[in-house]
Amino acid sequence: MLAFVDESGDAGMKNKPGSSALFVICAVLFLDNEDAHACDARISELRVECFGQKQREFKFNKCGDQHRKVFLRGVMGQEFLYIAFVLNKAKLYGPGFQFKESFYKYTCKLLFENAKPYLSDASVVIDGSGNREFRKQLQSYLKKKINIDKEKTIKKVKIEASHRNNLLQLADMIVGALARSFREDKAGFGEYRDIISRAELGVQIWPRK
Repeated sequence: MLAFVDESGDAGMKNKPGSSALFVICAVLFLDNEDAHACDARISELRVECFGQKQREFKFNKCGDQHRKVFLRGVMGQEFLYIAFVLNKAKLYGPGFQFKESFYKYTCKLLFENAKPYLSDASVVIDGSGNREFRKQLQSYLKKKINIDKEKTIKKVKIEASHRNNLLQLADMIVGALARSFREDKAGFGEYRDIISRAELGVQIWPRK
């Protein structure tokens, strides 16, 4: 099993200038490698459809409306599901949330606690760079928190750059579509999520407003 993880928003607290109101993190799940390879190939085709021969990366915030819809509709024939966790930062308190690395690790834990019923021996790939020590900490942290009672829910955790990974770009587009659905100040804010709704396993918002 494969899981590809990306986020929308920032890990800064809401009372800091420029900080997003929500932090949304999403895991795109593939039950087997064949489904992942098929989706990877489809995204390569969509890149040609959208950008010609240019090797551009699919990123929700850098794509226009037309390319977003072409991409999201184009991947809906593939076999994947997604699950997400939304942190309502205005309701958070506690010193741990002031530190970006602990904020991110804790949110990952909440996401994978919700995803656990769907995971088995999963290889997790997370978008980002991060230093080597943080990568090691994150892998150890998630395995310790999620792999309990001798269950091997998570086999390994890797952090990769999204520009080299089509399925991390899929996670970016999915989490971007989901995050946009909470932006009622944006025209057509729910359209993208409607397109991908058949793949949605669940979205938890915490703390509730």
